[in-house]
Amino acid sequence: MRNSMQEIVDGIVTGSLDDAEVLEWLSFIFENGLNNNETIELTESMRDSGDVFEWPNEWAHLVVDKHSTGGVGDKVSIPLAPALAACGLKVPMISGRGLGHTGGTLDKLESIPGFDVELDSKQIQDQIGNIGVAMVGQSENLVPADRRMYALRDISGTIASIPLITSSIVSKKTAEGLSALILDVKHGRAAFMQEREDAEALARSMVDAANGMGVSTTAVLTTMDQPLGCAVGNSLEIVESVETLCGRGPHDLEELICVQGGLLLTATGISENMEEGALMIHDSLNDGSALKKFIDMVEAQGGDGGIFDSDMTMLRGLNLLDSKLNSTEIFSEKSGYVSDIDAMVIALSCCELGSGRKKLGDSIDHSVGAIIEAQVGDEVEEGDSLVVVYHRDELPNGMSKSLESAFTITDGPIELHSRVSEIIR
Repeated sequence: MRNSMQEIVDGIVTGSLDDAEVLEWLSFIFENGLNNNETIELTESMRDSGDVFEWPNEWAHLVVDKHSTGGVGDKVSIPLAPALAACGLKVPMISGRGLGHTGGTLDKLESIPGFDVELDSKQIQDQIGNIGVAMVGQSENLVPADRRMYALRDISGTIASIPLITSSIVSKKTAEGLSALILDVKHGRAAFMQEREDAEALARSMVDAANGMGVSTTAVLTTMDQPLGCAVGNSLEIVESVETLCGRGPHDLEELICVQGGLLLTATGISENMEEGALMIHDSLNDGSALKKFIDMVEAQGGDGGIFDSDMTMLRGLNLLDSKLNSTEIFSEKSGYVSDIDAMVIALSCCELGSGRKKLGDSIDHSVGAIIEAQVGDEVEEGDSLVVVYHRDELPNGMSKSLESAFTITDGPIELHSRVSEIIR
């Protein structure tokens, strides 16, 4: 085995290291870990294995991005990116597709007719210069080392390695030429890292690596026991994102957008502190400027911005008025207060209906999903609607009962808590 990280990464990209050699090296890291300096060295080598964006000096300090470890109903990126652009930042957001119960930002955006997520480096850079925001998939020339490494990690059972997760995520984000980065690291029963301690360890590893590479980085630990917002499913989450861009979004979704946006505005010097930055983001969601940036982005990437002229044109354009799309309401069997909603039950049900994929390459149905009618803390009466499910054909046997059981109804009112459990710098 070669000595330096750079030599190993070069061997992975060129193919001079065969699969057995790479697997041996990945297994060694999985078993033994890496220290902070080694993690930074690996991440830098991966970043430099392909294209690295460069930006004009006059606004390079304004280039930012956000990454989430994913969760049920997590559509934060879609309103956040245009809101940041409306506040003066530049956001070359490179996102991914959903796998399993986690929804992918690209899948949601592709619900919009004509929206193209496959832009090359020049197109991305031109769009950032023109309108300040792009939301795209990873190009072939961006961190090519990660593509082979991830495929081999998947088959070798070395996915759950904090240094390898860190290098994979941070290499792609730093290849965007960022000045500042926010990491939304989720914990809870529907998160990749279910235990808070594991999520915190991953967050600190990524923060240390990215800061060590010169990118001002903060991690926000957030809970993922309940779905985020009300909508789960690709087209439905676009609707909720647009409602949020119009100042009508769910409280928990808006909270994460404002907190994460406020931290990025502070990191770049546009706001003096997170609270001031959060207010700027909030204002952009209510004065129409964030929505305008979103529509500008949709049209720049080939999408039909006209579908957002009204609620009816949006629903029609997102194929939610399809005559073959059925809806089923699930009702509460008792009165009381909603104290918990099991995000995994909701997610797995939607995935079974076709909203997600079990492996990359699977086709998805953008229109199916669920709207949660009763949120945690709400008082409900017996017979009240808990969730509306959008589906093709008949609901699978037992799904109605399973969805009803996802809601815990207790006798007394409950105390609501913030989604944010910790901010790590």
